Amino acid sequence: MTEPFTPKYKRILLKLSGETLHNKATGHNLDADVILSVARQIKTVHAAGVQVALVVGGGNIFRGLAGEKHGISRSQGDYMGMLATVINSLALQSTLEQIGVETRVLSAITMPRIAEPFILRRATRHLQKGRVVIFAAGTGNPFFTTDSAAALRASEIQADCLLKGTKVDGIYDKDPKEHDDAVRYESITYQEAISRQLKVMDTAAFSLCHENHIPIVVFDFFKTDELLRVVAGEPVGTSIHE
Repeated sequence: MTEPFTPKYKRILLKLSGETLHNKATGHNLDADVILSVARQIKTVHAAGVQVALVVGGGNIFRGLAGEKHGISRSQGDYMGMLATVINSLALQSTLEQIGVETRVLSAITMPRIAEPFILRRATRHLQKGRVVIFAAGTGNPFFTTDSAAALRASEIQADCLLKGTKVDGIYDKDPKEHDDAVRYESITYQEAISRQLKVMDTAAFSLCHENHIPIVVFDFFKTDELLRVVAGEPVGTSIHE
């Protein structure tokens, strides 16, 4: 999409996994070229007048659940994972600002030397001033995923939509990498997503969005111009709604 367009959404929350910043070919957990590509996509949407908030996971660096296998308690592991999201958030902030996008990182865990504390009014004000806001450190509590954090922050800032960028072009009834007959859902309700135990997001995230009337769009972030198409309101990926 190169022609001008009118965004369907005024304010979005984009959720990306930590693996988004990972380059399998080089093995780099934080790959500069990949981060630059992500930042450029965000800049294009931001330049169209959309207020953009971000939540990025930390799975490319550390996962709390994985730590249990090595004797790390779930709580401690989750806190380590939250710190990983801060690293990713700072990397994205640095790259976005290098390409001319003013950005703020707000952390759920207080660390004033490197990020602002999460304060809802401050976050909203940054968005209104045209800054990209990155929410780091999840919810600040163990046992909650960054999907839940994304749903929580989307609810708090009253986002028009939560966009879940993945490496798959939507939600399928089964893993399309393992099953050739997998069928993609174009549209599905929150209740159906929960009852079918679809793993694209956790139940808490679906429930939060349901309660606060925030639609979700799951799409292939790595497909050219797909983020722009979603923001324009085109039927891309899988939409989850009431």
